[in-house]
Amino acid sequence: MTAHKTLLLCTCNKTQSFDPKVLQLAAAAEQVIAVDQLCGKDMKTAAEHLGGSAELLIACGQQAALFERLSEDVQAEIQHSAPLSTIDIRDRAGWSAPSAIPARLHAKQAALIAAAQLPAPMAPVKTIQSSGVCCIVGPTDQAIRMAELVQDELGVTCIVNDAGLVQLPSAGYDVAKGRLTAARGALGSFKLEFAQLQSLNPAGRGAPGYGEVKATARSECDVFIDLRGGEPAFPSYQKRNGYFWADPAKTGELERIALTARDRVGEFEKTVFFKLETSLCAHSRANKSGCTRCLDVCPTEAIFSAGDHVQIDSDICAGCGSCAAVCPTSAVTMNETPFEALTKAVDVMAKVYREQANESPRLVFHTLTAGGDAIADLARHGDGLADDLIPLGLEHVDRIGHAEIMAALGAGYAEVLILADNETDREAVTAEVELSQAMLKGTHHSPSRVRVIAADALGAEGDNAGRVSDPVLLVGGRRDITRVTVTAMADRIEAPIPLPVGAPYGAIDIDSDKCTLCLACVSLCPTGALGDHPDRPEVQFTENACVQCGVCDSTCPETAITLKPQLDLSKAALSARALHGEDPFECIKCGTPFGVASTINRIVEKLENIHWMYKNSDNVQLIKMCDDCRVNAQFHGDDAPMAGGKRPRVRTSDDYLDS
Repeated sequence: MTAHKTLLLCTCNKTQSFDPKVLQLAAAAEQVIAVDQLCGKDMKTAAEHLGGSAELLIACGQQAALFERLSEDVQAEIQHSAPLSTIDIRDRAGWSAPSAIPARLHAKQAALIAAAQLPAPMAPVKTIQSSGVCCIVGPTDQAIRMAELVQDELGVTCIVNDAGLVQLPSAGYDVAKGRLTAARGALGSFKLEFAQLQSLNPAGRGAPGYGEVKATARSECDVFIDLRGGEPAFPSYQKRNGYFWADPAKTGELERIALTARDRVGEFEKTVFFKLETSLCAHSRANKSGCTRCLDVCPTEAIFSAGDHVQIDSDICAGCGSCAAVCPTSAVTMNETPFEALTKAVDVMAKVYREQANESPRLVFHTLTAGGDAIADLARHGDGLADDLIPLGLEHVDRIGHAEIMAALGAGYAEVLILADNETDREAVTAEVELSQAMLKGTHHSPSRVRVIAADALGAEGDNAGRVSDPVLLVGGRRDITRVTVTAMADRIEAPIPLPVGAPYGAIDIDSDKCTLCLACVSLCPTGALGDHPDRPEVQFTENACVQCGVCDSTCPETAITLKPQLDLSKAALSARALHGEDPFECIKCGTPFGVASTINRIVEKLENIHWMYKNSDNVQLIKMCDDCRVNAQFHGDDAPMAGGKRPRVRTSDDYLDS
């Protein structure tokens, strides 16, 4: 037990119960103190311990800001304040339906506190500079109005897209007319392209006019305000920092945008959410396309092809984690929510709950924002979460892939649920949920143990059927834990489990009638799943290493390869096996094995007595020779094409004297 830690518990006016000894053990606290109203009449208890030397953990999430201010007041008064952290165990566990089983609630509280003691991953940050250069694009009246709202803080250029009248030129901002054709970038580094651009001519009397038309023009800015009213310039525009799109269906949009845009000046810290190991990426090899999973799911288009691997623009990346969830080689991992940290938290909560409740819990992944608010609202105004449902909050549920789901099942959860805030979230996780369900179906478990839910299902009881009673050891990477979990869930190892198209597990089939054993697929396989035999023409395959990237398929010149998504749980999948091979052809001169017998025979069949070079001659025998013998035959044969004439005899002095 770690010394010098105090756990403060609050019954919230006696509306929740807990087991102090169990929570003290979960928090590894030296002492535990329980009160009835820590944010009211018992606040002095919090102040007293904030003035002490022991680390303080307050089990109240609702009033976290209040305790932070109290900590600052105590520090200002005595020049010292104990380290403070808070955690919510009321909305997520303490408040539940009247029929809830107290032992389950107390076990869930302990699980949440135990997980909170794990070290939080540290994500690196980068610095973004914004000088406040702002480009406003849209109708004249709205663009000018927006410029008037932000010109005191930002350097504004308005690009209007209609023939609206500019009443008076302003020295506070520039105006031009044109049509936006392309946009890319993020806060501090937007790059915009326009067509038919005309700058406003402020000189002269009367209505201002526009100058010479430029067919194309480019501009750079730090802040981009889009008032065009059509489709946003970027997908998932809400996640594009520095970009503001005005929804024409809402009132007060200009004022709302101006209030936020004015603050986008100065130096900002941007979290680098991901880590990319390009050597592991299976995107392509030698210009042959392969895995595009991360490119397909990235909502912000922050990922782009860079040859044999992908690259990610850290300025655009919003940290949703969907790329890491689908990456089959772990080339992309998340800094904020790495797989290892998620797995550890899931494992700890399941273990603590089982120890206290003597049964398996259920798990729900939810967002910290909308999902957390839904849980809090259900707790205060409804029956709260189901008593056996443990919540795990993340910034984005897109982060959850099949490996995280299978890790939770391997940790002993009866069900794994994903709370979708909206249809976009639901679509983002659908493929990974379906993959997990296929694995469950293949092990004769109910696919409904994994599903996406709405907020109204948070209080529903779960299905006890098919619960995993013996958790597995969650050690290794995503593929390792997935394989171990599925193997443990299977009653017996049968045929490989069929998986949906696009799954990152599987085999390949080779059409032996088409394959010429050129081994191009072997040379380009990015994971080493394909190999050759050292002594004979043969393609070997290790199924456990195959990520179904498709490089072999796109490389094969004979289109002889077909991908076969499946999960083989047998030990045979861990070792190389022969997919297709033949005996080598032996040189007719020296007997040295070379080439492939079927290929040599096919060439002879196509050329002998058909091609002019091989009619009425022994040239066809050259095809049946190894490189050395073929060269010797060509240079030393009677009809050698590069042979010179007979060399004359060397003349000596005697020859000249005799003549």
